[in-house]
Amino acid sequence: MASLDALAATVDFARVGRSAARFSEEELAHLSARTLHAMPYEAVRARLPEVSEALWLAVRDNLQTLADVARWQQVVAGPAAPVIEDAPFLSEAADKLPAEPWDDTTWKSWTGGLGRKGRALFHPLRLALTAQGTGPEMAKLLPLIGRVRAEARLRGQAA
Repeated sequence: MASLDALAATVDFARVGRSAARFSEEELAHLSARTLHAMPYEAVRARLPEVSEALWLAVRDNLQTLADVARWQQVVAGPAAPVIEDAPFLSEAADKLPAEPWDDTTWKSWTGGLGRKGRALFHPLRLALTAQGTGPEMAKLLPLIGRVRAEARLRGQAA
């Protein structure tokens, strides 16, 4: 919800039961995450001045709290120590990295020429590039990581 007025408009007192209210931290966390997922960059820019709009748009759907942005900022800007799974494949992938400039189509065009599909393709690349098993779309993260850091990480170097 963008504002308290919008949230209040969703309350229907005819549907409120007479039993005692229960506070659920899990429900609050879920609502908080949903709120973050819908927040435009303008709503967080002042609170996160070091975070670019491109990074916010890439990671917001994967956040549980606003503080989680810092982890993804570190992944993008480094240094991050890669997790190496299948070093020969990663070396081949590094050799085939395209020249910059990169955009959100780079991931698909690059990975399309690596001769693998599914988990065998994506998991080693994600671990090497982000040191995370899950996270935001790699198509959005790769241009933010950049070629220099991506190549270093694919070769097993912290960058």
